[in-house]
Amino acid sequence: MSLEEKLDKIRSPKLQNQQQTHVVLSAVEDTLRDQKTEASPTGYFAALLALLRQSVSATSVNKDLATSVVYLLDVITPYAPQPLLRSKFSQILTNLAPALTYPEADAPLLRPSIGCLESLLVAQDSAAWELSHTQIGPRRAIAGLLNLAVDHRPKIRKRAQEAITRVLKNPPPSPSLDHPAADMCAETALKSLSDLAAQATQAGKQKKGASAEHEPALIHALQLVKTVAVASGGWPSKKIEALCEVLLNISKSSNEYMTMAAFEVFEIIFEGMAEETSSSKLPRLLEVISELRPSQNDSQLLPPWIAVLSRGYDVSAQITPDETFQKLPELFNLISSFLASSSHNIRVSAAECLISFMANCIPDTVLLEPSIYDEKVLEKLAKAAVDLLSVKYQAAWMETFTVMSAMFDGLRWRADPIMSDVVRTVGELRANGSFTGKKEADEVIGKAIRAMGPERVLDILPLNLSKPKQGQPGRAWMLPILRDYVSNTNLQHFKTEFVPLSEAMFQRVIDNGEAEKSVEIKIFETLVQQIWALLPGYCDLPLDITESFDQSFAELLSNLLYKQVELRPDVCRALQTLIDSNKAIVAIESDEDLVLQSRVSKATAQKNIDYLSGFASNMLAVLFNVYSQTLPQYRGYILQCINAYLSIAPLKEVMETFERVTSMLESSLKETVEQTQAEKQKKKEQSAADKMPPMSHTLMDLVITIAIYLPRDSFSTLFNIASLIIVMDSDPQLQKKAYKLIPRLAESPAGQQALQERSTELQQLLLNSAEKASAPARRDRLTAISTLIPFLPNDSLHFIPSILSEVVISCKEVNERARTAAFDLLILMGEKMASASGAVIDNSKVPHMPSDAPAVTANLEEYFTMISAGLAGSASHMVSASITALTRILYHFRESMKVETLNELVETMDLFLTHKNREIVRSVLGFVKVCIISLPKDLMVPRLQTLIPNLMVWSHEHKAHFKAKVKHIIERMIRRFGVEVVDKYCPEDDRKLIANIRKTRDRAKRQKEATKGAAGGEGSDEEGAATSGRRKGHFESEYDEAVYGSDESDGSDVSDDEVFGKSRKPAKKGGNTFIVEDEDEPLDLLDRKALANISSTRPLKQRAPMRTKAKMDLDGKLLLGQDSDDDAMVLDTPAEGKADDDEGGVGAYVKAIKGRDAVQRGRGGRLKFSNKRTNDDDDEMDVDGEDIQAIKKKTGGDSRGGSRGGSRGGGRGRGGFRGGSGRGGISNGRRGLGEDKRHGSSGQRGGGRVMKSPRGKSGRAPLDFKRMAKSPYAGRGFTYPFNLIN
Repeated sequence: MSLEEKLDKIRSPKLQNQQQTHVVLSAVEDTLRDQKTEASPTGYFAALLALLRQSVSATSVNKDLATSVVYLLDVITPYAPQPLLRSKFSQILTNLAPALTYPEADAPLLRPSIGCLESLLVAQDSAAWELSHTQIGPRRAIAGLLNLAVDHRPKIRKRAQEAITRVLKNPPPSPSLDHPAADMCAETALKSLSDLAAQATQAGKQKKGASAEHEPALIHALQLVKTVAVASGGWPSKKIEALCEVLLNISKSSNEYMTMAAFEVFEIIFEGMAEETSSSKLPRLLEVISELRPSQNDSQLLPPWIAVLSRGYDVSAQITPDETFQKLPELFNLISSFLASSSHNIRVSAAECLISFMANCIPDTVLLEPSIYDEKVLEKLAKAAVDLLSVKYQAAWMETFTVMSAMFDGLRWRADPIMSDVVRTVGELRANGSFTGKKEADEVIGKAIRAMGPERVLDILPLNLSKPKQGQPGRAWMLPILRDYVSNTNLQHFKTEFVPLSEAMFQRVIDNGEAEKSVEIKIFETLVQQIWALLPGYCDLPLDITESFDQSFAELLSNLLYKQVELRPDVCRALQTLIDSNKAIVAIESDEDLVLQSRVSKATAQKNIDYLSGFASNMLAVLFNVYSQTLPQYRGYILQCINAYLSIAPLKEVMETFERVTSMLESSLKETVEQTQAEKQKKKEQSAADKMPPMSHTLMDLVITIAIYLPRDSFSTLFNIASLIIVMDSDPQLQKKAYKLIPRLAESPAGQQALQERSTELQQLLLNSAEKASAPARRDRLTAISTLIPFLPNDSLHFIPSILSEVVISCKEVNERARTAAFDLLILMGEKMASASGAVIDNSKVPHMPSDAPAVTANLEEYFTMISAGLAGSASHMVSASITALTRILYHFRESMKVETLNELVETMDLFLTHKNREIVRSVLGFVKVCIISLPKDLMVPRLQTLIPNLMVWSHEHKAHFKAKVKHIIERMIRRFGVEVVDKYCPEDDRKLIANIRKTRDRAKRQKEATKGAAGGEGSDEEGAATSGRRKGHFESEYDEAVYGSDESDGSDVSDDEVFGKSRKPAKKGGNTFIVEDEDEPLDLLDRKALANISSTRPLKQRAPMRTKAKMDLDGKLLLGQDSDDDAMVLDTPAEGKADDDEGGVGAYVKAIKGRDAVQRGRGGRLKFSNKRTNDDDDEMDVDGEDIQAIKKKTGGDSRGGSRGGSRGGGRGRGGFRGGSGRGGISNGRRGLGEDKRHGSSGQRGGGRVMKSPRGKSGRAPLDFKRMAKSPYAGRGFTYPFNLIN
């Protein structure tokens, strides 16, 4: 920001406390004008300096005036000429000194004073810095700054530290790299720190807890030390020893903040020494730190000392890697001795230090080409590691295991053979049943497998699965570890070790035949699965691809893909990893780093890819066949594998494959076209039975995958396929896939070029196919158009108005993803119009436009005009969609649009608020909301006069949540424009809504303040928000909620977050899945039928069986041995939710006469009615006169009753028969004991009685989960009906 801009801000103050400064500046400028002096930095500086002398004297300070003058000086001084600042230094310092030392000086005066000093000190030369601090010179000023840098007031302290940093980082021109005042600052800061640390220690000894008084000052002194260390690039060598001693003593403080502050100082010193200029200080610093070693069991001082040493040698390894590596065994033994400590903190610190050594202190040269001396160092480290597993360190075994893991990570392949003893020892510990650290041991063994290779580890710890030896344990537990850690090893080992093992395991399964599988057989099946799960790891950058991946192995994998459905994911992942891992090495653009590249050079990786490409053709044929035989939901990994092999296949083979696939696709489509309707229906039913998609769908998937690997001369075939299928509305799924072809082509450079060249053809194709586009393909069609827009040349911009109406109407699609795609496409087209600003749009080429339509210029305003044309439509749906589209692009382009266009839009929408169609108004409310949130105030305030009354009309409408929407918009208005403005334009009758909003806000504010008071200030923000802002959800403010949130209860088909262009991710809701368990035994989750017991609704508790009354017929005879379903004589009333026996027909009649709600006669024979209600009354249906007559007839013995069949209960399944088809009893044609024969029509099922639902309260039959269709792969376990090796 320039000086003039800063002064302009002062000239137009917004706050009351800036008025005084404005007055002083005006006075200075008036003086300069009167004296006819130029308003330059020098002129301002001279005038302000004179004014400073008036406001500040040795005895008194005019605080208000001095504050304003010094503030202006702070603004002007950086722009003043440096010779002027050097010549006037003593005069300025003399005038500033009283302000700096004034006892009542506060931050507004001191901070600009410090700023003035900073600018003055930066301007001084070497000669000025040579003056002693007793003279009026820079050293005296810097002493004052050092004093203010430990002030108890945070703002002053921070400003002084910033000033010191800037001064020390800008030394005057001289031969020395350091600033002349650096030593003085370091000495002063160290003395201050030492004195305060000594006082704190002394106070702590005298009285427990008294040292806490000195802690704030000590922290401030530490901050000053840190500031000086940062600014001067380290610390003066002569002062290092004293500083380290003080810092280490501070580090053992119980105050964590002080410990961290001390560490930060060490960190900054080390960072400064990592530079070449300061690296010579490092050996002395490390020597000093080593000499300050605390006692063996000092649990307070040892952890910080170890941490500092670790960081120091990390820096040392960066500067002198070879020398540091040679010291590593000595350092390792020094730190590992602390692992025998009884203190857990010391052991953890020691382990972390050793891990740091192994990660940072082993250079790459040692791993790639170690010398004899390097190998000896590595052997010493391995010996030290074995010693750590002795009984002496038993208490620290968990920490030791983490160190071992770090050693394997650091030594990589050099761990073999020197770390063999460690693997053996850890393996023996792991095999011990009573050993508790199995998880940690597994990690160590896993890291050993990754470093040494599985072959070497299995030599030490054999699996013993195929032919177990006597006395040697089986180690099946290592298979999951191998799966997780194998990589960058020899693929030959898998062929020689694990393929025979899987054959032997599988033979056991085959030998079992059709007999029931025992636990042992299931274990063998699991082992086969686990063995083949190792293959992806062996295929991750193997070292011997060209030797191991031969024809026989490829045939074995092909055989598995065809026959072993359960092993397909692992085999496909392995084949894909084989290619991807080598391609990743080839794609590295930086220099060769064989450690990072795991010993595989770029040349070797390229050679591997070339070798694998020879297998691509046959492998693709196998994968295509397998893909066509797999259900769609299990195809993803196969398609990824196909994609990987297509990327390395020779171009000729890719072309041959493409031709075969396209010819098959062509014949498949021809068959589809030629089929009659009956044949199509039959084939559809057949496909539905086996759940396999039509062959044309499968072939189209393959065409899309191959597309980006084709040469340019094949694209004509691709476009022909697309143009043929896109217009086939008989198969929406196939149409979707055809649209996906265009975005797929855009992924490759050749495809992008083809899209650009064939842009005109594609435009015509998309326009002609608009009417044929099916609803499921809508989203993919919009995505295809989005892909094409960036490739549109400026002479084809007429495509945008041609396609615009379809995009606009898609803003009201039912599918949310289609709506989002439409909104994104609207923005993309708007950006295209803006970027092509000035180009001509030929409207005569737009369909449905006259041939003499005038051309228009492309710009944003024209784009808005195009969309606004939809407002004149006759269909309300189109008008609503146009408003929604305008809302979205208005929000995105609001800052780029002309004010006149915005005014016209808002005025138009104001008129639409008076429309009678709810769908249109609902969209307009969204538009108004965007205007209130995002448009400038000066544009919106004049519109409120008509906008608010029109809005209030809809505040009385309850449908589609109109009232809630209007209230929310009014709330936003009040928050932005003020309650007075809104109240002014609100109709008199509707002002109670504003009063309600104000009261709600005041109540929420009071609740928040009350919560804050109750919480004592801690965590009150969260609690207050929870109390007063329940509707805020997870947003920081209501503004964020309105802009980014989506109010799902608003009943709108287009949510706010879609219009605002935010991705809509539904909140994760926990606990929406329930397990329906039997009371007697828990659910077996391994059972194939377990899915039937998983419910998305909370299961109701079953009623406990209750003793029921004996049932009688109308003659008083007992009815025995019959279920309630078949009970012919129980007559139910149509009361909902009642299933008790006394709610039958007779019971209801008796209750109507003698029950609690029955009419009773009181004194004098007057009729009395009970007004008491119970909770059950709402659930019980009323019985009208006809029902009572029906009951009377039945109780009179007329069994041929009418056809009402339960009146109100019928058809709903609750207390009545469903749709006239009762079950059991009279409805089944049986009669109860003592009942007369019926003479009604047999077709009148359920006539004459009201059936009670046999399923309790619900008349709907329970879902039969056992009959639900299931995937042929789900729950099949490990089934191998064929030989593993053919």
